[in-house]
Amino acid sequence: MKEWSRLREERRARLSLGWYTGRVAKYDYIALDSGGKRVTGVLAASNESALLAELESRRLTPMSVRERGERGGLSLRRGVGRRPMGQAYTQVADLLRAGVPLLRAIRLIAGRKKQTRLTEVYGELADRVAAGDDLAAAMDERPDVFPAVHVAMVRAGERGGFLERVLARLGSMVIAEAELRGKVLGALAYPAFLVVVGVVIIAVVFTMFVPQFRKVVEEANVPLPTITKIVFGANDIFRWTWPGLVAAAVVIPVAVVSGLTRPGVREWVDVVKARLPVVGPLVRTLAAARFCRMLGTMLDNGVPLLAGMSIAKDAAGNVLMERAISTAAEAVRAGQPLSGPLGESGLFEDDVVEMIAVAESANNLDEVLLSVAETSESRVDRLISTAVRLVEPVLLVFLAGSVGMIAAALVIPMTKMGRAM
Repeated sequence: MKEWSRLREERRARLSLGWYTGRVAKYDYIALDSGGKRVTGVLAASNESALLAELESRRLTPMSVRERGERGGLSLRRGVGRRPMGQAYTQVADLLRAGVPLLRAIRLIAGRKKQTRLTEVYGELADRVAAGDDLAAAMDERPDVFPAVHVAMVRAGERGGFLERVLARLGSMVIAEAELRGKVLGALAYPAFLVVVGVVIIAVVFTMFVPQFRKVVEEANVPLPTITKIVFGANDIFRWTWPGLVAAAVVIPVAVVSGLTRPGVREWVDVVKARLPVVGPLVRTLAAARFCRMLGTMLDNGVPLLAGMSIAKDAAGNVLMERAISTAAEAVRAGQPLSGPLGESGLFEDDVVEMIAVAESANNLDEVLLSVAETSESRVDRLISTAVRLVEPVLLVFLAGSVGMIAAALVIPMTKMGRAM
């Protein structure tokens, strides 16, 4: 152990002197200046330690540092589930609370018998920490797994000496997000199932039953009622356009995903979603809950307000929320309260804005934001339940009406044929 400690200290000393790699690399960095303003740029340095020293000399607080070209394929890697990640954070916090050293705690997570993506990632973290890196720096090397908000919170915990509390709070936040996501997906599962079943039934009817029945009716030369003509016309459309419909089912999702990467399209989609009758309140409340939980958790764990807002903006996932956070950050930087711009954004309810305003005056913004997040998530649960209760009958009526219409279109001519005979 003494020999390993000596080698590690020698490596850290070589890194700090800048001659360990023997090369100069370019690094992309994201940092905050003394006023909390976000700064990005590129610097050349012999290694990451030299780069951090250069940023510190410029009075910049690093948020993200990445070497150019070193991780081009990371975006293709499979990520880690939210719930396992949250549980891992909580377990590391419990181990630290019990007096287990950080490196051993990470090794215990990485050494689980059941090998998963999580154990692989924690094995990499353990190797980096054993080599002398901070946990936040090791996590920042895996942006495909650890979001910037997680890295910032861990970095604040390491600098402030309260890493155990940060990991516990981070675990609670990630698990809460996973539970909310599970509720949303679970509530949408049954309506999605009804849509799929309805499409399959109608496709089978138009493909197998309607063409056979049509031959019989046309040979009998029976006058067709209007409803039968409509069904036959729909069958003609389906017969001639089904290759295009199949192609559209493949192309449209790809086009939508590709279009969402463009800022203008994303903004238009977010604006439309926020204005829809049933979906709009749900989208706005979800965005507000996510912002409050992220910012409240970061403030509770020592991250400065402006830095926390910058990170929350990057992780908002909603163009309208990003715009609201940017406006609020400018107001805070100018010495104005946070609640004003948030209220003007239209994404926060009046009672939430009032609670934030009171919290700013009472200097307990972190506690209030976490409380608002829990309240908003409960409201999301109620909105989802209400929306599902409205959507399910509509889908059932549409499915039953479509099947009933097709059945009537087939039965009425058969009745006329029976009378004619």
